[in-house]
Amino acid sequence: MSEQTIIDPSTPPADDTQTTVDTANRKASTGNQRTESAERLARPLIRLAKASGVATSYIDQLGTYVEIDDDVLVNVLGALGVDATSDEAIARSQAAIEEENSKRLLPSSTIVVTVDGPVGDSGAPTLSPATIRLHRTETDGTAPSAPDEEPTVTITLEDGTELHSDPADILPDFNSGDRILTLPADLPIGYHTLHVEMAKQTADATLIVAPRRIALPEAVRTRQRWGWMTQMYSVRSHDSWGVGDYGDLKRLAADAAAKSGADFMLINPVHAGAPIPPLEPSPYLPESRRFLNVTYIRPQDVPEYADLAPVDRERIDALHARVTDRNDDPNPMDLNASWAAKREALRLIFDAPRTPERDRAFEEFKRHAGPDLDAFATWCVAFEVWGAPWEPDSWFGRTNRESPEVRALVEEHRDLFEFNRWLQWIADEQLTAAQSAAKDAGMALGLMLDMAVGVHALGADVWWSPERFAVGSVTVGCPPDFYNQQGQDWGQPPFNPRYLERTGYRVYREMVQSIFAHAGAVRIDHVLGLFRLWWIPRGRGAKGGAYVMYDHEAMLAVLAIEATRANGMVIGEDLGTVPDYVRRILADRGVLGTDVEWFARVDDSPNAGDPYKPPTDYRRQALASVTTHDLPPTAGYLEFEHVALRERLHLLSEPVEVFAASARAERQAMLDRLVEDGRLSAEAAADVPGHEQEIVEAMHAMLTATPSVLRQAALVDGTGQHATVNQPGTSDQYPNWRIPLQDASGRVVHTDEVFADPRVLSLARVMNN
Repeated sequence: MSEQTIIDPSTPPADDTQTTVDTANRKASTGNQRTESAERLARPLIRLAKASGVATSYIDQLGTYVEIDDDVLVNVLGALGVDATSDEAIARSQAAIEEENSKRLLPSSTIVVTVDGPVGDSGAPTLSPATIRLHRTETDGTAPSAPDEEPTVTITLEDGTELHSDPADILPDFNSGDRILTLPADLPIGYHTLHVEMAKQTADATLIVAPRRIALPEAVRTRQRWGWMTQMYSVRSHDSWGVGDYGDLKRLAADAAAKSGADFMLINPVHAGAPIPPLEPSPYLPESRRFLNVTYIRPQDVPEYADLAPVDRERIDALHARVTDRNDDPNPMDLNASWAAKREALRLIFDAPRTPERDRAFEEFKRHAGPDLDAFATWCVAFEVWGAPWEPDSWFGRTNRESPEVRALVEEHRDLFEFNRWLQWIADEQLTAAQSAAKDAGMALGLMLDMAVGVHALGADVWWSPERFAVGSVTVGCPPDFYNQQGQDWGQPPFNPRYLERTGYRVYREMVQSIFAHAGAVRIDHVLGLFRLWWIPRGRGAKGGAYVMYDHEAMLAVLAIEATRANGMVIGEDLGTVPDYVRRILADRGVLGTDVEWFARVDDSPNAGDPYKPPTDYRRQALASVTTHDLPPTAGYLEFEHVALRERLHLLSEPVEVFAASARAERQAMLDRLVEDGRLSAEAAADVPGHEQEIVEAMHAMLTATPSVLRQAALVDGTGQHATVNQPGTSDQYPNWRIPLQDASGRVVHTDEVFADPRVLSLARVMNN
């Protein structure tokens, strides 16, 4: 997902991620106004919004200054638990914020400090002198008149070790009566607890100690690396169940390393989905980001499968035979039929005996996964027994984790509850095996997993822990831009930033940990969400939202800790018009950006037909690619698959002739770039259909001239597929996320055929140059 809103770069980061508003009702300024007036800034509602982390104005993509409507601000504040429904309520809320701040002994419930220098086996890190102000107040919140007893400070490290402060590390600020605490210089990276007692006050905070920068793994520091991108569900073998699975991924990653020299494989998100049909096809709308998609399990790879009784093996073989023919079908995949057959087979395996060693492994998995696993399994049981949560008058809105009927449901269906926990264990094992196979075959990074922006509003995470989200009244999306004139509403509830801060970002930490447990790199979709998210009040439409600020320092610190522990990398999807300061911060912290050839015009021009920049102008700290999953494969794009598809689906807001002309201009600009650089002959550029593969390879050859530390090719570009994987702006109109991997003629390419395909190997040779 990308966003095309321009933020005024002159505004400081603390208040710059400003907000968009319904363009029909917005207050557009005249002249050259770029900031809010003194009169507006003095308004109580505006002051309250800013104090609560809600932006109140922005500069749109056309450079127009706009202000957020009052009713949007009131609704967004309400979603944050801040009452702004009347003048009196605004005054009370502002006073409550000021009182809370005045009584804080510590500046926040989460405090982030950074470590400089090497981290890990290469050397000991050193903490830059970090100080924390201990704000001493009387019990009524007023400043004390005289110093009181000296404070005591305890830091409990992540491993349970307790460190006690030295009096020399706590110095008085005589002007305020506060104390200034200097933290120890040798604190290890991790998540620690800071406990302070001073002047009859006590306070605790999560102390996140993180590397200042995510270091490149040694294998990437020594030379640039490249890899493949694929939709893993699209690549199937004879052993698949109509949909690509973790077994296919294991073979695919190992072959990619051994036969093509690739160093990573980026796949679609594998977050958890619904337990039974109907399944949501989009991997970007999961039910939980904490757990895995179990529909990708391969039953034959479960260890207990080999020891099944003959009658059970026969039943599973018969279930497999029911869907095997689908592996050869080039038509959109039937995800529901595949999972219905596979789930029945997996239940047979679950019911079979396990060895004591396997039982111990399962118990250890459950212990390590913690209560969130039980929450997800409970939601799955409710879904299967009581029905889909989106059905009218469903259990979702009538029950919660405290409901007696929920406890009774689990007790009555304990086997189903255990089955859903077991599925997560098996998925974890099989995805781990795929990563191990990739690394064993020689990949520098192995799997690169994609992190979706959010979760389904009726999913397990929201039902069990609604306090983590701004639930019910707002959803996440993005404001209007050149490519989406009505804006976008993704229908996902946002994390509540106050909950994250209050709980030390534990839920975010656990999610990132679970992803890095199976990957050498993580790609974050819509990385701007670390800084701000576009909250859309119910009924306003995607255009009528406001940006809510997030503590990017804390979230980047979590990413730095987990990437460092995994010796991994983080890539942020920063496509579109992103504030300069965001890219600067991400680069400073070692998060790679995303550069895509089709978007890489000189001066980042959005105008089709404007010249493309030379590859030497790409960022070094980036993942460079020709295309993305939201565009047709390159062969299809070159031959205007996107024009034909958008016309057929009635997605155009302009005459098709106009859109087609811009597509032709865009293609010609790309061909001109290739010819100018000497990567393509003028004769080939004049005959695209006759030189399709040559042009696709020339575009990838351009990647090899970039300074980018990572370069990426798409498997669909290797096989020559034309069909679009995903058409943004559609749901039922197009079979998004269900198109199997095909060659240029539309024939299915199976898992074991991919890296025997001459065209795939030819593209690999280009990428290896």
